[in-house]
Amino acid sequence: MEIIDNRKISFKGGVWKFGHNVDTDMIIATQHLIKDLHDMKNHTFEVVNPDFSKEFKTGDIIVAGRNFGCGSSRQQGGDVLKILGAGAVIAVSFARIFFRNAINAGLPVIELKDALNINGDMPLSGEISIGSVMIKNGETSYHADFFPEFILKLLLREDG
Repeated sequence: MEIIDNRKISFKGGVWKFGHNVDTDMIIATQHLIKDLHDMKNHTFEVVNPDFSKEFKTGDIIVAGRNFGCGSSRQQGGDVLKILGAGAVIAVSFARIFFRNAINAGLPVIELKDALNINGDMPLSGEISIGSVMIKNGETSYHADFFPEFILKLLLREDG
């Protein structure tokens, strides 16, 4: 994630695709919650792919279906993705508590009804500004209406 002139955020990276109902136990399993976040990041999505944290590159983007982050209300679900270096999470929809926790962690979360159409074999880039999100995946562009100013400020860690 890169901050552009304190009014926009851009992101670019590889794509990691998941299906519907990805819960917080899939993101970070309960047995790893007693560790420091920097230790926990080595266990991100371990139940799905034991090598995920080794193969994941800073800036990569998580793409998923409906209800991403469901399950418990634990803050670590968003925190560990931020510490791992995720550029953004794009999903058809999010569990509301996960959504808020991710924003609090400074992790861009984008609802996109066509998220599962994103090609996981092609890099993805995007730009978030007040009122809109533009996403490019190969030759395909997506537009998501969202990001009111107060949420962009939370992601940018601005005061006011």
